[in-house]
Amino acid sequence: MKYSVLFVVSLFIFGCSSTYQNRNPKNEIFPNVSGESLAKESVTIPQFFNQEKTILLLGYVQNSQFDIDRWLIGLDMTGTTLPVYEIPTIAGLFPQFFETQINNGMRAGIPKELWKGVITVFEGGEKVQKFTGNENPNNARVLLIDASGKVLFFHDEGFSVGALKKLRAEVEVDSFQK
Repeated sequence: MKYSVLFVVSLFIFGCSSTYQNRNPKNEIFPNVSGESLAKESVTIPQFFNQEKTILLLGYVQNSQFDIDRWLIGLDMTGTTLPVYEIPTIAGLFPQFFETQINNGMRAGIPKELWKGVITVFEGGEKVQKFTGNENPNNARVLLIDASGKVLFFHDEGFSVGALKKLRAEVEVDSFQK
């Protein structure tokens, strides 16, 4: 068991097969890709997120989980009620051969009640990483998207209170205008 977990972790660490320059995709439509939740539900992104606004936390390597966890805590502490999804996005052909083992490794460390909120993208992972860039892969990519998949907010410089406040301001924009 110990060695299989290490194997899964090493696959996730080396999931970025190519480096793409970081870019801000604000006002662009999130790429159409398929994924599977840890609850084993097939998901087409961005169509699955048909809420007025949804927060996506993209992770490209296992070490980005630390940054994602900080964002999740910050969002919870500020009373953010929008849907939030973690999207582990693994590029390259090699990790796809071990999709089941990688997902099972994540299931082992994530409480079952959270599995629907974690959607792993293997096929199309490279497309997503090109969309945001994958330099500094330990930093999560934080996106706020609308029902059409348009990116309303983007941040990739690691969690900070200032970045959380900017995201919260963008979340609340429509609330004040209605």
